[in-house]
Amino acid sequence: MSRHIHRTLAICSLSALAACGDGSESASQATAARNDAFCGPALAAVEAHQATLTADANRTGPSERYGGSVVVGGGGELAGGMNGLVSADHSAAQHQSFVNLMTLVKLDSNLESQPYLAESWEVSEDATTLTFTLRDDVRWHDGQATDAEDVVFSYERATNPETGFPNPAFWDNYAGIEQLDARTVRLTMEPHADYLDPWRTFAILPEHLLGDVPATELGQHPYGTQCPVGNGPFVFSEHRPQESWTFTANPDFPTGLGGRPYVDRYVYRVVPEPTTLLTDLLTEQADVYVKMSPDQAERVEAEDGIELVSFQFRDVEFIVWNSRLPELSDARVRRAMTLGTNRAEIVEALLGGYGQVANTSVPPFHWAHDASLDAANEYDPEAAAALLEEAGWIDRDGDGVREDADGLPLSVEMKYSDGNQRRQDVAEIMQAQLSQIGVELTPTVVEYSTFVEQMTQTRDFGAVSLTWVVEFKVDDTDLFSSERADGIYAFSGTNNADMDALLGRLQTIVDRDESRPVWYEYQRVLNEEHPYTFLFYADRLVGVNERLQGVAMDVRGEWINIKDWWIEPASR
Repeated sequence: MSRHIHRTLAICSLSALAACGDGSESASQATAARNDAFCGPALAAVEAHQATLTADANRTGPSERYGGSVVVGGGGELAGGMNGLVSADHSAAQHQSFVNLMTLVKLDSNLESQPYLAESWEVSEDATTLTFTLRDDVRWHDGQATDAEDVVFSYERATNPETGFPNPAFWDNYAGIEQLDARTVRLTMEPHADYLDPWRTFAILPEHLLGDVPATELGQHPYGTQCPVGNGPFVFSEHRPQESWTFTANPDFPTGLGGRPYVDRYVYRVVPEPTTLLTDLLTEQADVYVKMSPDQAERVEAEDGIELVSFQFRDVEFIVWNSRLPELSDARVRRAMTLGTNRAEIVEALLGGYGQVANTSVPPFHWAHDASLDAANEYDPEAAAALLEEAGWIDRDGDGVREDADGLPLSVEMKYSDGNQRRQDVAEIMQAQLSQIGVELTPTVVEYSTFVEQMTQTRDFGAVSLTWVVEFKVDDTDLFSSERADGIYAFSGTNNADMDALLGRLQTIVDRDESRPVWYEYQRVLNEEHPYTFLFYADRLVGVNERLQGVAMDVRGEWINIKDWWIEPASR
């Protein structure tokens, strides 16, 4: 939940031929884009401008690094494409930020904001205005200058409810925007924490192309998936739905940002089957395999010429307890569920050790993470049993399942969506472990759309197993605020006045040193309320062919420095 020229490179392993087909349908869709009233002229303008550029323009690195094609294999389509106004897909967002488009700021390896499309910014002393000054050397791939009008347009569309921007909370504390000159915009805002964070993930879009498109039509507009005109290091070439995306190096990318990418062409291939992805990596038909499953890691590590890249990531797996139900309304019961679950054993069994136990919604890499909670929730079935007895749950009839004073059994149905083996495994492990403390946990698989409806609307569940991609700006208001208990993301139905007060304070404190003790207090109260059993933060596993050099991946994502990837000349 959570919460990115010429032709597609024709590479299909023998095992993938059935999935790849002959490409005729996708090719016809690509042709249709050329004939589209919007995309036809847009693509023609890009090609005309690119034709004026020399292939070796804006080269800043060693000459031997330039050239070749890189193929990345991923399990899913880039949903929503390059249109960040409507896309909620994590991989698509990375392509928007690092491949085809640009954000105003970006994070460095220390997770500190650095200039990108904006060469500088200034915040007023009272933290009520934020002023960005843009670079003067960034052009859209059709040759038009990227300017303040683009930023104003993008912000106004994102804050227009008719657009359907998937992360409206980004702008909760922003009040408006004005253009001061061709390169400068000023935003007004309420003083709040991490005010730069939206601008490191929100890619700016071209006003000169989309300015006349009504907000209600942006979601289905062909720009995002058929003809995205960007301003980033790679120029869109072709999209074959459910097969591939192809980009070429942008010779016009500013030298002040490192100049044109090293590789000439980058292809993202959609390969839903993990076994096929692994085969393509091992047979050198893909250079990179993103989001590899842990059970494939040993095979990759044993292979010469392939490197297993493992890094801490933002995926947190957790169990939601529906506190609206009488058997789960007591925080002591919910905490007993955590103490009675051997989460370290789950990390080893399901992740092969590639992950770490989670204890809070604030991830381990975050500056506000409270590591002292780790010891507070270690596996302790005796303490779990004591909490249940204290809450009035006792096995009164000797059947192995605890009951309350009225004879209601401590029986909980845990639901998970179909097609997710890891969640099934989690449910079955927890079923066995919690039975040891007198809790009857019943795993139930549910068709995905029904699962989402039951989780977000009817609340027809005792527990649900979920994965969430944590943002760098942590804001749990939609999850745990009493005022939003009927909201889509209020899975647990939490109602805690202390948490409400802390959630409100946290978003208004600008200084991190001042807010850190408040964050610690919030995590302590969250642990006492215990709406979730946080299971683990899973590491991200990526297979990389060693012919590909310069690859850097970390908690920010897999594509953060794709511009700097390069291939040994003899291996191209």
